[in-house]
This record gives sequence, C-alpha cells and structure tokens, in this order.
Amino acid sequence: MAARKTKKKAAAPVELIISKSRTKGAVKKCNVSSEFYAALDAYVRAAIKGAEERATGNGRKTLRPYDL
Repeated sequence: MAARKTKKKAAAPVELIISKSRTKGAVKKCNVSSEFYAALDAYVRAAIKGAEERATGNGRKTLRPYDL
C-alpha cells in the first residue's frame, strides 16, 4: 500500500478585537474600507502589548489607563 499523505490544516483566521459595526458606527463623515479594520486591529493589539509591557515593567498585573 502507498503511504497516505496528510493534509495540513490552514491556520484559523485571527479574530478581530475590534467590532466592525461599532467602528463603522463611530465614523460620521467618511466611509470605512475593508482594510481599515485589520489596520485598526493591529494598532489596538500593539497598544495593548505596549501597555502590558509597561505594567509588568512596573511590577503590576493590572493594566491602567496611563499604561497607554
């Protein structure tokens, strides 16, 4: 018998942190392109990562507004 080939599963798409409908609702005078959501999500993730690093650097386990 021939050896079976195993199929690799595609990586699951990363779920957005932001809400598309709420983002669009917050915009009053412009349209929102589909690429904007991914860019905004990346920006938010980077802000959270930076805040997390600052909090742990200060010996805290709680994120505070001033960590942003």
